[in-house]
Amino acid sequence: MCSDIKRAEHLKQAYVNYKNKKRIILTALIPVALALILSSIAVGSADIAVTDVYATIWRKFFPGTTSAPSYTDIIICKLRLPRVMMGLLSGIALGCSGAVMQVVLRNPLADPYILGISSAAGFGAALAIISGVGLLPGPFLVVGNAFFFSLLSSGIILALSGRKDASPQMMVLTGLALLFFFQAMTTILQYFGDSDAVKAAIFWTVGDLGKSDWQKLAISSPLVAAGTVYLCWKSRDLNILNAGDVTAKSLGVNVAETRVSTLIVCALMVAGIISFTGTIGFVGLVAPHLVRMLIGSDNVILVPASGLLGAVLLIMSDTIARTILSPIVLPVGSVTAFLGVPLFVYLIIKKSGSMT
Repeated sequence: MCSDIKRAEHLKQAYVNYKNKKRIILTALIPVALALILSSIAVGSADIAVTDVYATIWRKFFPGTTSAPSYTDIIICKLRLPRVMMGLLSGIALGCSGAVMQVVLRNPLADPYILGISSAAGFGAALAIISGVGLLPGPFLVVGNAFFFSLLSSGIILALSGRKDASPQMMVLTGLALLFFFQAMTTILQYFGDSDAVKAAIFWTVGDLGKSDWQKLAISSPLVAAGTVYLCWKSRDLNILNAGDVTAKSLGVNVAETRVSTLIVCALMVAGIISFTGTIGFVGLVAPHLVRMLIGSDNVILVPASGLLGAVLLIMSDTIARTILSPIVLPVGSVTAFLGVPLFVYLIIKKSGSMT
């Protein structure tokens, strides 16, 4: 009897330690992200001391309390800080969305690309850039098109999910079909387009944070914040969904509502980001896998941790893109691909090795 009690206490303590470890990893990502933000703002074509970065930002909130060189206001507040903050929002949106999609679609390769969201946004942007056809006039011509077509792709997937015989595998296959369809349509547009317009359209599809500004951040930040809160709130239902639809239904989870609502939120978050930045690959795919290797598949921790790690990866990639060939600035999407491909190949090899 005593041995059973001791064993139960030991198991209880082991579980508490396991939960604490996951919370520590999640909490540790916050100061890492903050430190990376400050260092990313400090480096570039003109290096700035981290203390001057801190003083400049602090002075914006509390004028007259600190002193810093006058030129840092323009470099930090108008150029680098909006870029880094857009990287933070983009990483959170892509990381959280990738983690949720992998659970909902039961596919470890799922990310915004798998549903054709990114390729649809690329087609919308190419349509606006090359032909000048769009839903919104003026400076939001490209953004409006990219947002509309990314939601159109998501809407087709969600309409399919309403069918009784629809399965996650069918949704993934439909997403792949949309991916290739929109890529083909984009290629046709580029074939008949002007060379300068085609170059601009291709550059947009690679992904770039260089055109970020405070107006774009004001539009995208509420969308990302609300979406992240909702996905974290749904994370307990996602844990139950891991056990299978039948089990989840028996435990009181509305499987169809959970799957559709989380996919809608993911689509809105990703569409709201890539409409301004272009398509940025691998962040939504790699970040959840890295977090899963560290803490397991508990979505209560996995979803927010994937968002934070996605932000870290994207800000780090953008810093490399700005500095590795300075003063030439590379598209951040190319850097995330360079970092993501070998890491993803390693994950595939490790997973296949564990299955043999």
